[in-house]
Amino acid sequence: MPLQAGIVGMPNVGKSTLFNAITKAGAEVANYPFCTINPNVGVVEVPDSRLQELANLVHPRRIIPTTFEFVDIAGLVAGASKGEGLGNKFLGHIREVDAIVHVVRCFENGDVTHVNGSVDPIRDIETIQVELALADLDSVEKRLDKSRRNMKSGDKRYALEVAILTRLEQSLSQGLPARMVSLTDEEQAILRELSLLTAKPVLYVANVDEQGLTHTDAPLVARVLERAQAENAGVIVVCAQLEAEIAELDETDKRVFLTDLGLAESGLDKLIRAAYRLLGLRTYFTAGEPEVRAWTIHAGTKAPQAAGVIHSDFERGFIRAEVVGYKDLLSTGSFTAAREAGRFRLEGKDYEVQDGDVMHFRFNV
Repeated sequence: MPLQAGIVGMPNVGKSTLFNAITKAGAEVANYPFCTINPNVGVVEVPDSRLQELANLVHPRRIIPTTFEFVDIAGLVAGASKGEGLGNKFLGHIREVDAIVHVVRCFENGDVTHVNGSVDPIRDIETIQVELALADLDSVEKRLDKSRRNMKSGDKRYALEVAILTRLEQSLSQGLPARMVSLTDEEQAILRELSLLTAKPVLYVANVDEQGLTHTDAPLVARVLERAQAENAGVIVVCAQLEAEIAELDETDKRVFLTDLGLAESGLDKLIRAAYRLLGLRTYFTAGEPEVRAWTIHAGTKAPQAAGVIHSDFERGFIRAEVVGYKDLLSTGSFTAAREAGRFRLEGKDYEVQDGDVMHFRFNV
């Protein structure tokens, strides 16, 4: 199953508008809560200028970017962990995604109602965080009761579980996310088994009006930045309504529009790349006359497993990989020149593939 980033937030903060702009999928957008009941899923291409630069070297017949998925999840409200606003169903949708993109409203507009009657991004963040923490607390307490009973067997694993779960229970009881609890690699393995909502990595999206794009020090955005820094989370500032308009333009008009706004790139391009990194993903390339293509791997992936992304036979019969760094290839100007300059390397099974590697795999089955 492809990795997914779930777009969450309070009702009417711009989630579906942002999702529409990202995917051009036409998800229903309306000015009332719970418009999005069933989650919408959209596949997006990851913007990467390196693809075109590689294509300029090898002149392929086609260029294929890598992709991943965004999921538009309905707005959560206070009491969601107890079923308010169909909360249990929506929390289940969040549980199924790999990372959370939390859209926070940072603009005033009397024509767009807020479920709480006023705009306060920190209150909105805390409302959702508390609901996720309460849902996780229920899961942790159930597991903790079971682990305490199992401790009687003398198995040291359960003693470790009880210690970890007790720490998680204390954190969640204070409304703090599980991802902020410091754990060893062994403890992280137990945490992953729990599939906790608040253990998922988070990226905050401060949704501003058009004026807010050039005033990122505005008070509402500044509060989100401060909160994210305390949680070691990232922040992207976008104007969802403007991005929806940009998404309807062709590439030429899009560049002109962004230039007129004084922007080097769209907020969506920044968001897509940030969500890609949030998921712990990296990109390597294959390049030849048939195609220049980007392939998605996890950070830390070894060469045979990276080859398996292309085809299982590549992994099963892996011999070695020919590797040249993207920057080395561009600086020398061609594969031939890169080889002559000694920039190509032969790597074996233990090689950890780096973001931007251009690779050719040797295999035999």
